[in-house]
Amino acid sequence: MTNFPKRPLAALAAIVLVGTLYSIWGDTYLDTSNPLLTHLPHPLHKTHYFASKNNVVNVLFTKRLWGWTTVAFFLLYGTSPGPIQRPRRLLKYTIETMVWAAFTMWFFGPSLFDRLTVSTGGECVVHLPTGALVSVPEHLCYSKSTITTQTHPDLFAASLVLPGDGWKQVPRIRRGHDVSGHLFLLTMTILFLAEQTQTTFKYSRSRAARTHQATLYHWLAVCFAISVLGLAYFASWTTSVYFHSPTEKISGFCKCSAHSENRSLILISCSTWSRWICRHQASTPQLGSTNTRIRKKLRRRTSYSQI
Repeated sequence: MTNFPKRPLAALAAIVLVGTLYSIWGDTYLDTSNPLLTHLPHPLHKTHYFASKNNVVNVLFTKRLWGWTTVAFFLLYGTSPGPIQRPRRLLKYTIETMVWAAFTMWFFGPSLFDRLTVSTGGECVVHLPTGALVSVPEHLCYSKSTITTQTHPDLFAASLVLPGDGWKQVPRIRRGHDVSGHLFLLTMTILFLAEQTQTTFKYSRSRAARTHQATLYHWLAVCFAISVLGLAYFASWTTSVYFHSPTEKISGFCKCSAHSENRSLILISCSTWSRWICRHQASTPQLGSTNTRIRKKLRRRTSYSQI
């Protein structure tokens, strides 16, 4: 891959590492794999806008990231000069889309992320309005089935205080190692679009550009792609600071970037990061105080049940 974006990858690695270290030092991250915490608002959401999952960047951009990436790519490809409008770019996009789908949606059944979470101790659970946590069969999470007390009465013990008739919920897999899907997809988008835009910049300096110049529409498409890249970098920072445990963030970044041509160096770096962060995390006594305060409050206000 001659256009592999080494500098964009280095910039992203610095953002993820610094953001993760800041989240440890400032105790700003929410452990999203903890089933007692993940359904609650981030404890900093009132004072830190981007700590809220409902912030505009997360709702309109990050949650629809591959759609924005797809639009940016086809604008770039459709307006490219003939010499760089090559089928292998379409093949690259197709492969990236298949990887995204395999990790986040479907891989001959459950997605790879779901399989990993379950294999590391994850459980399929639902939260009752009383605060009780109920374990349910894994296939209900894989199929994203909506659960109610009427459709699945056998899942709820008689001792539980059941919600009213209007209650319903889609179960989620919690506990285990919940790889940061946001950072995985953000990394994929940044590497992919950076490579596509580099193709244009490299072509503009070649001799072929003298006879087949890029049009204004193509340069506008490049500007749009760069705007998507800028937002992706910013979303990577907010995710690193506010969500997931440190190891889950690092693994989300590493799992995506490790398929590159520099995989050996990246894997060694990720392994070193993980060991160093785990040692730093263990030696930081105030780490997790925000999450601990939430757990103590929940114990006082709610009951915890598990089937």
